[in-house]
Amino acid sequence: MLTKLAVGPYDTNCYLLTCPISGESIIVDPAAEAGRILQEVEGTTVKHILLTHAHLDHVGALAEVRETTGAPLGIHPADARHFGVEADFNLADGDVLEWGDCQLRVVHTPGHTPGSVCLILDGRVLVGDTIFPGGPGHSASPEAFEQILAALQKGVFTWPDETELYPGHGAATTVGQERPAFEAFLRKPRPDELCGDVTWE
Repeated sequence: MLTKLAVGPYDTNCYLLTCPISGESIIVDPAAEAGRILQEVEGTTVKHILLTHAHLDHVGALAEVRETTGAPLGIHPADARHFGVEADFNLADGDVLEWGDCQLRVVHTPGHTPGSVCLILDGRVLVGDTIFPGGPGHSASPEAFEQILAALQKGVFTWPDETELYPGHGAATTVGQERPAFEAFLRKPRPDELCGDVTWE
């Protein structure tokens, strides 16, 4: 089961993944409102806390949720180093995490941050701030923007069109909904210095 909670001043999406067979759960991006997150996982055993990336608007409730649940924290080592987060284990590209009868696969998608990851769950993917409906996540430099484009080309847009994408803010979309505009964007010339908040238009 996948539950989305939009929390905090930036309406950041915190996702709760629960195995209905075992009752084990995973908390992804505990951004804010720790009490609300903890209430939602009551009755489950929290197996892991995972971060798609370590920006402040995704970790505001991390300390309280981590302390209360005692669950180990996983993050990509590039973000752990960059943001000074002490993790219990690394999320590396290709890793598979299991909880109960469920599993998810980690895909490294750098650009928004050095250690941004997507988490694949049965045709549904938690994409963090890598992609949103209509465009990629914010990039701090032209090099970071090119990183995001490469990650999208090598990862997200190799997935089937029906793959559901659950971003770090706002509504979900699908690969098929985003593909035409993304491919049109790639065909157009773009300035070398392009970065920041970019759309496919």
